[in-house]
Amino acid sequence: MKVIIVGGVAGGASCAARLRRLDETAEILMVERGPYVSYANCGLPYHVGGKIEKESSLMVATEDTFRGQFAIDVRTRCEVVNVSSELKTVELKNHVTGEVTTEKYDKLVLSPGAAPIRPPLPGINLPGIFSVRTVPDARNMREWLDRGAADSSGMNSYTGYQTLMKPKRAVVVGGGFIGLEMVENLVHRGLEVTLIEKLNQVMPPLDPEMAILVERYMTKHGVRLELNDGVAEFRQTADGSLEVLTSSGKAHPADIVILAIGVRPETNLAKMAGIEIGQRGGIRVDEHMRTSNPDIFAVGDAVEVKEFVTGEWSLVALAGPANRQGRIAADVIAGRNSRFRGTQGTSICQIFEAAIAQTGVSEKTLNQIGDTDFEKIYLYPNSHAGYYPGAKMLAIKVIFRKSNGRLLGAQVLGEDGVPKRIDSFAMAIQMGCTVYDLEESELCYAPPFGSAKDPVNFAGMVAADILRGDMPQSHWNVIGNEFLLDVRNPSELAVETVPGAINIPLPELRSRLGELPRNREIFVICRSGQRAYYATRILLQKGFQVRNLAGGMLSRSHAASSH
Repeated sequence: MKVIIVGGVAGGASCAARLRRLDETAEILMVERGPYVSYANCGLPYHVGGKIEKESSLMVATEDTFRGQFAIDVRTRCEVVNVSSELKTVELKNHVTGEVTTEKYDKLVLSPGAAPIRPPLPGINLPGIFSVRTVPDARNMREWLDRGAADSSGMNSYTGYQTLMKPKRAVVVGGGFIGLEMVENLVHRGLEVTLIEKLNQVMPPLDPEMAILVERYMTKHGVRLELNDGVAEFRQTADGSLEVLTSSGKAHPADIVILAIGVRPETNLAKMAGIEIGQRGGIRVDEHMRTSNPDIFAVGDAVEVKEFVTGEWSLVALAGPANRQGRIAADVIAGRNSRFRGTQGTSICQIFEAAIAQTGVSEKTLNQIGDTDFEKIYLYPNSHAGYYPGAKMLAIKVIFRKSNGRLLGAQVLGEDGVPKRIDSFAMAIQMGCTVYDLEESELCYAPPFGSAKDPVNFAGMVAADILRGDMPQSHWNVIGNEFLLDVRNPSELAVETVPGAINIPLPELRSRLGELPRNREIFVICRSGQRAYYATRILLQKGFQVRNLAGGMLSRSHAASSH
């Protein structure tokens, strides 16, 4: 059996290595149009920023590794220029020699990835404007950022203009993962950074009230945010620097521009082969990573996959799913019955000293597909035992089914302990767990690492209390004519108040029940929701109609600020 794998990096390289481990007799040819067959493209922003100093650190496996360790024929700087699914052949062009050859296959695996979006805007190809995809991209950016010394004529070799100073101003276009990582790394290099995002929030997969927390971290570190504004044009000024003009008419000066607008699946080869393309624009595959042609598989950023929670088709450009898909394709080619369960979009992004992570489905996605069988909670626990030094507050949003408590999604932001929690939520979602399971989860505890009641347990307990009727809750966006009861201490009201709310501190509540109405529903407010829960329990047992306002004042502050 001869297997040709088009594209390396995550999906193709993992497929090739896995297939060799399963089948010593297969003839495996891996074709990569770039100079490197397997590299850590997720590390490119950190290489640009200098946190990963050596370019060689990004190389996961070389051609020699695949040839010597796996007996795989690897051809870099070699591109597939034609596919014939009828003849089961591919035409390969060697970009070094120009030679075009034809190879037959029994099975073909497409792992072409996704290309950075570069809209046809005026000036988009000016020097100093970069995309982030390959190792050479990162190398070019580093060289541009390190430039500054003029040659003997006083002219800069990049632009042809006299530019004696190193870049000081950067504009990043796009507020997704790559955009935010590039912002952080450019700030790390000492640049003044402006982020332009056409949407009304950064990190589009997040719900808006969680994205606002990310935006606050960025502005705290001096990043200038320009939301609800798209790029219209790029210009070069007389001194060789750049100007980024937006749809609103603003002009942002820059010495370097990073395009992180997003990616688009590369589907040219699939179209050549007559393979089905899905509605989202990616290669349509089944759970075994087979395309509409049974002898052709596809993996990685170019494919459409099912969302694990909703079952909807989705495009997910993440390294973890690409690696798993590569392994699954290899398993199936080798005769095993492996399948891809779907993607949860589990991801994490560093935002200076903090991290933002997510898994499962967001509230806005559920709203978009018309799903109303869900509830959400907000909680703000410490990352570990509060009495142990260094505990940091976590902001957690959890989404679950009202009907049966099944966990649907989670978003976590904080400066400590974020990966541990999002991974726990992610595994719970994949195993079909409910919030009742989160209550009972046995998670590791020692004061430096967590609490006896871990934030994951805490989330399950809060959600289960709601479903059991022990803590009816409501949300800030549905306040109407209810009686608002604030159970915080008077000193806290000096910081922030809610118009129309009556303040009865929790310790005084039992003795002041006569001040509360029995013919109106009462919404209870505190800082984070915990004291309001205690008050809710008291009032319910005293016969009042009462609801806890989810997340308290902490939830109100970022929900009110969301766009």
